[in-house]
Amino acid sequence: MSEDPHPSTHPPLPPTTEDDRVSWLRLLRSRRVGPTTFMRLMGEHGSASAALSALPEVARAAGVEDYSPCPEDVVRAELRAAKAAGARMICMGDPLYPADLQQIPDAPPLLWAIGDPDVLKRPMVALVGARNASSLGLRMARALAADLAAEGFVVVSGLARGIDTAAHTATLDAGTVAILAGGVDVMYPAENARLAEGIAKTGLRLSEQPLGMAPQARHFPRRNRIISGIAKAVVVVEAAVKSGSLITARMALDQGREVLAVPGHPFDARAAGCNMLIRDGALLVRRAADVIEALPATAHPAPAQGEIPLTEPAPALPGEPPTPPRERRSLRDTALLHSQILDRLGPSPLAEDQLIRDLAAPANAITPALTDLELDGRIRRQPGGLLSLA
Repeated sequence: MSEDPHPSTHPPLPPTTEDDRVSWLRLLRSRRVGPTTFMRLMGEHGSASAALSALPEVARAAGVEDYSPCPEDVVRAELRAAKAAGARMICMGDPLYPADLQQIPDAPPLLWAIGDPDVLKRPMVALVGARNASSLGLRMARALAADLAAEGFVVVSGLARGIDTAAHTATLDAGTVAILAGGVDVMYPAENARLAEGIAKTGLRLSEQPLGMAPQARHFPRRNRIISGIAKAVVVVEAAVKSGSLITARMALDQGREVLAVPGHPFDARAAGCNMLIRDGALLVRRAADVIEALPATAHPAPAQGEIPLTEPAPALPGEPPTPPRERRSLRDTALLHSQILDRLGPSPLAEDQLIRDLAAPANAITPALTDLELDGRIRRQPGGLLSLA
């Protein structure tokens, strides 16, 4: 039973009875059933109970013998644990289910929530970054988060050490959303247990994992797709080149979200990922107004009466020249160009000028992209102006 990359775009009707909730959970917790397979089975069979009945035969057709769906007593234990923890099940199709999250290809069919679900009705911006953040990075995260919250946005992050903690702490009173990699009742890291309790009082903790599940390494990339999918934009404050924050940025890009980054010193490895994102077309962030300006007007919360929106052109800092009009080179466009170049190249060398003609794009757009791909080790330059895949 492979995951279908193109699930139905029509959300199923959410469960309305206890038996329906049990069937949804049993189907989702069954072996080899992920979000897209869940959606495909629901689309094919019309209900979770019908999909459960068909599941052994579906598995047999896929070459899996002696397949059994998740036992009922397992999910009833999860429901009891949720009740004890004060967790609420929010299923796809429920009015409380975040509309932006529902649009991503592998949206979780259900989320466990502890806290105030009303915060999900407000527009959200994700702030992510390094666990071993610098003092300056933490200050920047707190300032951005507080200013965004003051403008009516809900700040979303992953409750990790460093930047995540700073973003949540700065917006605790306004209501913040923490997406957990483990169960919604599992406080990880343990040092953030008090923060997690505070978030549940004024904001919301969310997770797609079963109650009581300790987070494992494989859960974090899955968690990151929810962080980016639930938000209007993702702001990376500090990140190394190979980090979970850049995974979140790439997921945001694939999901059609705006990606923004705070620049850092070239010698600081914690800023290398942010600088790379900006090089590749992510919008540069100096203050919250830069984030709000990047969002479409429809994504802005309505300002309170008499309030001056933060999206007015920000004054230059002392000694800083006025900001020139921003060149809106999309990070998605850069990624698309990289993909087109890689699709055209193969093991056999191809002349660079021929590649430019094939792509029908200006040379001044192709050349920087070739340099980026060469530095990333994905293409190789050969004598005579020839190019090939590395």
